[in-house]
This record gives sequence, C-alpha cells and structure tokens, in this order.
Amino acid sequence: MTGRPSSGDLLTIDGRASVQFAGDRALTFRVVSVSDQLTYHGWIWLTGYVLNRRGEATAKREVYVQLAGLRPAAVTPPAPRRQRNGDTGTYARRDDERYSRSGLGGSRLHARADAR
Repeated sequence: MTGRPSSGDLLTIDGRASVQFAGDRALTFRVVSVSDQLTYHGWIWLTGYVLNRRGEATAKREVYVQLAGLRPAAVTPPAPRRQRNGDTGTYARRDDERYSRSGLGGSRLHARADAR
C-alpha cells in the first residue's frame, strides 16, 4: 500500500503488518480513523472494524501495524439477504394490536381505570 490509509479503506492485516496477525490470525479491516500519535518510524495506529467473510463488522479494534505491511483487501460485495420461509418482509405484529382488535386490550384498560 502506498501512503497512509484513510477512513473507509478496506485492508488485509496479516503477518506482514505485524507478527501478531500472522497465519490464521489475519484480519480484514475497515479503517475508521488513523491516529496522529507519534510512533516508531513506519508504524501507525489504526481504528476500525474487523469484518467477517460476509463483510459484516464483528468487532471494533485499534491496531498497531507497519505501513509497509498493509495490503488492500479484495472487495467482495455482500451477498443479498435471503428471506426465510414464511417471512413477508414486514414487521411482526405487536401483541397490543392483536388485543385491541379483539376487544381485549380496551376492556383491560377500562377495568384498571374502574378499579380505582
């Protein structure tokens, strides 16, 4: 990667960036901010989100990495979400709507008001 990363960049952080991310500990990382804090030459603090294979954020992290080891991640668009069987895509009906339609909700309210 040439230059400093910026907010919104999608990076692969692996053993080339820091030994702690070697092997199966590599991350796909969406940068939120880049720190201006003074560090050793060639190193940088990044804040961002670790992404899973579907591109969903799973954790917010702050990482200390070598600029020379950062690589752009392969951009894969998230898969479209499938609806489950029977899902109409609408919100579930609230219980109080069901009670008010059947006449139960209103009668309970009157009973409580009359109980005073």
